[in-house]
Amino acid sequence: MLRPDFLEVPLAERCSPRHRRFEEIMERHRAAVEAGLPAYSDPTSGLTVFTASFLAERDYCCDSGCRHCPYERN
Repeated sequence: MLRPDFLEVPLAERCSPRHRRFEEIMERHRAAVEAGLPAYSDPTSGLTVFTASFLAERDYCCDSGCRHCPYERN
């Protein structure tokens, strides 16, 4: 089941609002979602991060610990 706020709020244990670059991370996520991109580049590590919309479109949770996982945790 999808979380109601999955596009706006990442899982706190995977991306804390206290992260020094949280606002930049969320801006990159928002821009990627609006552009219809499946991912964005993390500003800290340079790694590719899937967007919540891409993960929701897959229609399942892969249990890989994705930052923007859109699914309810059991």
